[in-house]
Amino acid sequence: MALPQNLVAEFNELLTHYPHKQAALIPALHRCQEELGGWISPQTMEDCAAFFGLEPVEVYGVASFYPMFRMRPPGKHVVSVCHNISCALRGSDELLAKVCEVTGAPVHGTSADGRFSVNTVECQGACANAPMFDLDGVYHEDLTPEKAARILGEVK
Repeated sequence: MALPQNLVAEFNELLTHYPHKQAALIPALHRCQEELGGWISPQTMEDCAAFFGLEPVEVYGVASFYPMFRMRPPGKHVVSVCHNISCALRGSDELLAKVCEVTGAPVHGTSADGRFSVNTVECQGACANAPMFDLDGVYHEDLTPEKAARILGEVK
């Protein structure tokens, strides 16, 4: 098993909060993604499977089902554009088009230079300030395409 010792220690402590070992898989995958390059690699899935007493395909099923887990390395910056009904009614389609134009990344892809990954996501709880996107974990709300272009243009 190749999981770093610090994660193994965290997972062992995490297990004390759940009635069944496998119930801790989702928070463990979050920690793996945070600590191991921003995505869940096939090796990480195998290592988690071994730790949790699961088959690798079971871990893959969880990681691939939830949109918050990345199955390939992300760009340096990740832009998650909300596209639920509130955002859509207030212009998220135009916002998404501008984000893709400015970043050079296709929807659910990464720009050729590796700087940006662009995703669509469901509700992020900012409906009153739609449309919005999350850029590297920071919400930007009440966006227009022009405001989004300015924010993205300032990213280093």
